[in-house]
Amino acid sequence: MSINVQLLKFSRQLRSSSTDAEHLMWQLLRAKRFMNLKFRRQHVIKPYIVDFYCHEIGLVIELDGSQHGTDEGKEYDAERTKFLEALGLTVVRYWNHDVLSWTDVVLEDLWQSCTELKNTSP
Repeated sequence: MSINVQLLKFSRQLRSSSTDAEHLMWQLLRAKRFMNLKFRRQHVIKPYIVDFYCHEIGLVIELDGSQHGTDEGKEYDAERTKFLEALGLTVVRYWNHDVLSWTDVVLEDLWQSCTELKNTSP
């Protein structure tokens, strides 16, 4: 599968202009700090760029801002999630506000998701 050069460039731009919530989440996930799992950020899964991705357990983490609460945003997210799930991936979504204000609750939920996926991974 060839990587789209434009998507790759755009994913690099996104990494350098991350939101506060993405920055915090990356500090918690990077360098196998969370459950010893390797995560990538702003990872290309054609035709999309996902916020965080763990290949080992097939997990995509999406952090959502207010634009995701609009009708168009919800429709786009549903389409995107359907596409990613068709690839056998699990998608979890958290609101930026929750990541920043309720970090422990988000991490507890993420821990639960990762544990379930680790137990079902071959």
